[in-house]
Amino acid sequence: MRTGVRIGVDVGTVRIGVARCDPHGMLATPVRTVARSGPGRGVDELAQIVADYEAIEVVVGLPRSLSGQEGAAARSVRAYAGAIAKAVRPLPVRLVDERLTTVSAHQALHASGRAGRKHRQVVDQVAATMILQAALDQERHLGQPPGTAVGGEDSANESRPQEEER
Repeated sequence: MRTGVRIGVDVGTVRIGVARCDPHGMLATPVRTVARSGPGRGVDELAQIVADYEAIEVVVGLPRSLSGQEGAAARSVRAYAGAIAKAVRPLPVRLVDERLTTVSAHQALHASGRAGRKHRQVVDQVAATMILQAALDQERHLGQPPGTAVGGEDSANESRPQEEER
């Protein structure tokens, strides 16, 4: 297992949830929510967070349908992940499957007793935390970085879901 802080990102159309892990790559925790507006649409702020935490990698959730297909939301996230990759170069940016993380985040917040109207304030952070924790767990289990690199050596495989272990 690699050591070093990773930054997890849940890209939404209005807000971006951000999470980080400890230097040992064991536990993901929420950082904050970034507004996806203005000239850099949040990319500059994300790049600053990556620098502040001295991250070794950025993990971006890729929304797929339950069947594994990619639609407009996935294309938008791929483009945004490309902008992040340019801003944090030479650090790697990886896309990982995020199916149902926002739904799971809402359920977790509801189960914790947080009122539904207050979910919006933190749901993106919780989703980013879930994305990053799943990526860390997958890396620990498989012994290799999760998902696919944006513009990296394994970018030719980005359109295919990662094979499940048999």
